Amino acid sequence: MRFTKMHGIGNDYIFVNCFEEIVQDPSRQALIMSRQHFGVGADGLVLIERSDTADFGMRIFNADGSEAEMCGNASRCIGKYVYERGMTEKTELTLDTKSGIRQLSLSAEKGKVSRVRVDMGSPELNPRNIPVDLPGEIVLRHRMQLTGQNWYITCVSMGNPHCVIFVKDPEAIDVATLGPMFENHPLFPRRTNVEFVRVIRRDVLQMRVWERGAGETLACGTGASAALVAAVLGGLSDRTVQMKLTGGNLELSWNAEDNHVYQSGPAEYVFDGEWLG
Repeated sequence: MRFTKMHGIGNDYIFVNCFEEIVQDPSRQALIMSRQHFGVGADGLVLIERSDTADFGMRIFNADGSEAEMCGNASRCIGKYVYERGMTEKTELTLDTKSGIRQLSLSAEKGKVSRVRVDMGSPELNPRNIPVDLPGEIVLRHRMQLTGQNWYITCVSMGNPHCVIFVKDPEAIDVATLGPMFENHPLFPRRTNVEFVRVIRRDVLQMRVWERGAGETLACGTGASAALVAAVLGGLSDRTVQMKLTGGNLELSWNAEDNHVYQSGPAEYVFDGEWLG
């Protein structure tokens, strides 16, 4: 089975072109291929598929084999892949995901894509729909206790659940310990992604992320989008920011007119390969 490894600012995935390949058991395939040292090594497996409702379809399987609804970094990689591999001549594409249709805008010149802008859709704030097991219409700076400390969480869904926590210094956070504790907390029926965010300026944020089903990753597009929404709701940032992640930077904007979050950033190839297992 042929595959391509790509990354969006360090959030790396194994991409399989299902126009040409068949993946019988993508959950198991993600589990074995994503393993460091014994497999390819990645945050997960992404299938590029046909769609009846969009230009292309995307399915995402985390490194633990669970299926995710949406990924901004993987979406940008797909935009670059399908354009540069001659699967489309369009620079405005639609992508069918488990969280709905997403719009991709490619910055292309001489057959190469330098950046991709993704319409991440509208944030969901109702706890019943995120889901998070709390009352009310919004979870904004809700106090919860963990490891004997008070943590103030804001919960957002960008097609997948996020728990955003503002901290003085994300680098000082023990993400490897706290991440799984938040991810698997009983408050989150479908588990959650966790973002530890610092406000540097009103137009610059810094973030570390623990991804549900993958662990700490160098970047997370939906997580960055959720962090922007949480910052705006808390009065901590403007609607347009630069998000500094471990693997690089994203430009983000939460449009007041259509309520959509827009994300722009690079996508890069790592290598092509053939899986023999």
